Amino acid sequence: MTKPPNTGKMHEGEVETSAALVRSLLTAQFPHWADLPLSRVQSAGTDNAIYRLGDDLAVRLPRIHWATGQIDKEFRWLPRLAPLLPLTLPVPMAKGEPGEGYPWPWGVYTWLPGENATPARLADPNQAAVDLAGFILALQRIDPAGGPLPEPLGRGVPLATRDAFTREHIARLPGDLDAGTITAAWEHALRAPAWDRPPVWIHGDLQAGNLLAAHGRLRAVIDFGALQVGDPACELAVAWRMLDAEAREVFRAALSCDEATWARARGWALSVAVVEVAYYLHTNPVMVAAARHTLAEALSDHERGA
Repeated sequence: MTKPPNTGKMHEGEVETSAALVRSLLTAQFPHWADLPLSRVQSAGTDNAIYRLGDDLAVRLPRIHWATGQIDKEFRWLPRLAPLLPLTLPVPMAKGEPGEGYPWPWGVYTWLPGENATPARLADPNQAAVDLAGFILALQRIDPAGGPLPEPLGRGVPLATRDAFTREHIARLPGDLDAGTITAAWEHALRAPAWDRPPVWIHGDLQAGNLLAAHGRLRAVIDFGALQVGDPACELAVAWRMLDAEAREVFRAALSCDEATWARARGWALSVAVVEVAYYLHTNPVMVAAARHTLAEALSDHERGA
């Protein structure tokens, strides 16, 4: 991944959006929504710009070329998956076409109430762990036939395929992070046996920003741009991204997770966090802070042999 120049954007080649652009797109393509109140949602998300439309809708526009296939993927699969899952999913309402100077497809979805499911907004971390495990297991039980396959370095691939990529980003970490300790933990994860069973459905990016909480409980899952079928270990990286040590054990028990998958899952947590810190160090402080927390949790468990 190439770092963007210092322009305030998160990516080289990122396309700027604005409320005025979204209003123009709506006027041209969905005029029945064009007069609704419209405001940008402040988010640490990296693939899409999000705008709230009225009380009940959201508009999502890819920021960068690699995210442009996410709209078609979500419009195809979310209606099929939603009835089979225990947490609420956004409903795709209308697919927009390129226009008004914007180059890619975009989408209108239902707006789901709630707030990002940070630990502070979850009344009972252990209950959140059980709810997360229930969602993951329900997703894995759905027939994966025809599901999208991962990109070469994407979520769900064998962990070893990310070795060179991960080491490249370890080398770019700031000096206050111990590259030697991180490398040792990464190499330990690489020694875990690979997934040798059929691929299963994975959301691909479970973390607080893509989970919504209300009244202290998990209620919804959003942003299925990384949805695919593959090794479920990457899905379990959420254990270090948003659960404390006790809740991680509850989560693992609820999943009946084997040693090899758990070890690969911690490797995924390390790999993703390393890339996030190195790539977004100067452009996304919220994501970098979350990634640093993930690294600390994963390294602590590695040192304890947990």
